[in-house]
Amino acid sequence: MKKIFIICLVVVSSCVVIKTNNEIITTSPSNSIVINGKLFTALYQQKSAEYKALCFQAYNFAAIRLDQYQSKTNLPKAIITDIDETVLDNSPYAVHQALLGKEYEPQSWYEWSIQSNADSVPGAPNFLKYAASKGVEIFYITNRLENERHSTLVNLTKFGLPNADDNHLLLKSSTSGKEPRRQQVAATHEIVMLLGDNLADFSSLFDKKNPIDRFNNTVSSVNEFGNRFIIIPNPGYGDWESTLWDYNYKMTSAQKDSVYKSFLKSY
Repeated sequence: MKKIFIICLVVVSSCVVIKTNNEIITTSPSNSIVINGKLFTALYQQKSAEYKALCFQAYNFAAIRLDQYQSKTNLPKAIITDIDETVLDNSPYAVHQALLGKEYEPQSWYEWSIQSNADSVPGAPNFLKYAASKGVEIFYITNRLENERHSTLVNLTKFGLPNADDNHLLLKSSTSGKEPRRQQVAATHEIVMLLGDNLADFSSLFDKKNPIDRFNNTVSSVNEFGNRFIIIPNPGYGDWESTLWDYNYKMTSAQKDSVYKSFLKSY
């Protein structure tokens, strides 16, 4: 049965009380670009038909490229995909945090992920099932942690996603860089395609690079996009954001706001 959420806004002593069927959240108004930005991008992700169209477009291209692919070895074929914002939609977490005036936190993220309640990204289940029907194995390379293994597999299984098992789920261990795990798959499989919402999902060329290098490496890889690299839109978070503050994760929201304003163009 489809859930119906009732949202009520009550202003009390400069606080906003947000009531849903699940919980009541009391939050203080925020003028932060960081906090309000997460709400706005989550709204786009949840309610924009354009977002869904972009995802469908990406996965339609992926299906076309898969049909056109010609094997180069006798190894079994594989597709490597990221999970968050590529296969699973975590925008409710972004909304929850922003309404509390907060950003990402490891503990609150864990409390969200163990619920296994993330929806699927439009087009992802159909494409991955189609790839599996063509004999392609799916490997999920994610920076989720080992204590999220069970809940992640439960969430993937909800949508009948292929190869949602321990052997095909490669979680973060010692480093967030995904190249060693990609090489692990490449040792036994021919990698047909990579799917992700972050450039670092595709190549070490994009690992912890500054904005200029990210732009230059994107231009040098132009022929890969829409071909071997299929990118899913994610305006909410990613290296595009953290590179602006030099990957300094100890920065406060106020400090990030100052950095963002220094980059914004106006007239």
